[in-house]
Amino acid sequence: MSDDATTLWSTLREALRGTTQDLTAIPIRRAVLLLAVPTVLEMSMESILTVVDIFFVSRLGSSAIATVGLTESMLSPVYALAMGLAAAATAVIARRAGEKDANGAAVAAVQVVVVAFALATALGVAGAIASPRLLALMGADAEVVSSGSSYTALMYGGNATIFLLFVVNAIFRAVGDAAVAMRALWVANIVNMVLAPCFIFGLGPIPAMGVFGAAVAMNVGRGIGVLYQGSVVLRRRGHLAVARRHLALRFGLMRELVKLATPAAGQVLIETASWLGLVRIISTYGSSAVAGYTIAMRVAIFALLPSWGLAQAASALVGQNLGARSPDRARRSVWTIARYNAVFLAPVAALFVIAPGALVGLFASDPAVVVYAVDCLRIVAVGFVVFSFGMVAIQAFNGAGDTTTPMVVNLASFWLFKLPCALVLAKVLGMGPRGVFLAITAAYTVQSVAAGLLFRRGGWEKKTV
Repeated sequence: MSDDATTLWSTLREALRGTTQDLTAIPIRRAVLLLAVPTVLEMSMESILTVVDIFFVSRLGSSAIATVGLTESMLSPVYALAMGLAAAATAVIARRAGEKDANGAAVAAVQVVVVAFALATALGVAGAIASPRLLALMGADAEVVSSGSSYTALMYGGNATIFLLFVVNAIFRAVGDAAVAMRALWVANIVNMVLAPCFIFGLGPIPAMGVFGAAVAMNVGRGIGVLYQGSVVLRRRGHLAVARRHLALRFGLMRELVKLATPAAGQVLIETASWLGLVRIISTYGSSAVAGYTIAMRVAIFALLPSWGLAQAASALVGQNLGARSPDRARRSVWTIARYNAVFLAPVAALFVIAPGALVGLFASDPAVVVYAVDCLRIVAVGFVVFSFGMVAIQAFNGAGDTTTPMVVNLASFWLFKLPCALVLAKVLGMGPRGVFLAITAAYTVQSVAAGLLFRRGGWEKKTV
């Protein structure tokens, strides 16, 4: 084995075990691999879950698939707030890590968790109570409202596990403990995948719960993942050591985190709200169209989540390097990750364009559903390589603490472009759901080009958090 191969293998093993290296002082490629490998594997497990979950639910019929698709669309504000808070946590805590301020990182971590739990509680109560009305507002037919309300209520009611998994894993990645974040999500999702068929179809004394069982499995799995996160923090292993002196509430710091998280959540809310608009348009063409769209996007997310993991690595590296006063190193880290991302997505995109039917056929047997799913997957996959650059640039801005620029880019790309484009193509030009699918690819291309050009222009390196 050559020296280069030996070094690569050693780096990969260290990445999976967890590293104690200073990511701002070692060679950039090594730093990228140590942070990106566990982050990609973390998101790969999440991507596997997206297809395994819909695989089981699809056995229940189009109404169950539509329930999952509509509920996920309605949960998008929850995900947006969790991701916004995670972005704020990454920017602040990675900066403290780069400055070698361990106490500052621990104090900020505690404040982030408190804010996350408070938000999750408020959203959970409101969403669980309003679940039947929310489904109806999304255009669900009477059968979906009747059979799916309990699923939606439980997913909303248990959203604290979503918040804590997102936010605490962001904290771990920000300080360089990406391997811990990887293990937490793996634990959560493996439990979910084992329990899902048991609760959906029944096993022994466990009754068949249908689509509601999928929600039970999801919440139990995520809850166990959160318990694992807590056990790591309490044992004080790795780069993050939270002691009793860090537990005091710092309302000034909370306000600063919320101030930073607001545009970060806004950028995600803008994007996810545009998805609500798209689902509303597609729902006018019936449950088969919604089911086909849901399956196709699940398959697409299967490929894109590992890429999003690479982008998260860029966010943490930018924050740490700016904290270490190395803006040029931060820039080079971002372009290195962007190149890796494009190389990863290119063959995946080719497969999805050439053989979408083989992939979609694993999840749908209804010919009407398959037609929509194949069309959507092929059209969206065409833009994967371009998307890969955009998602890294967006997360680089967030890691620098500039959460406003991505929000403006998303507003222009998704509200001022994607939604009008989808309406014109689908309704005015009579293209139906295909018009919506084309609008998705066009909008993400616009976002990627704009974000890349703005990142190259600079200014983000001067942000302070």
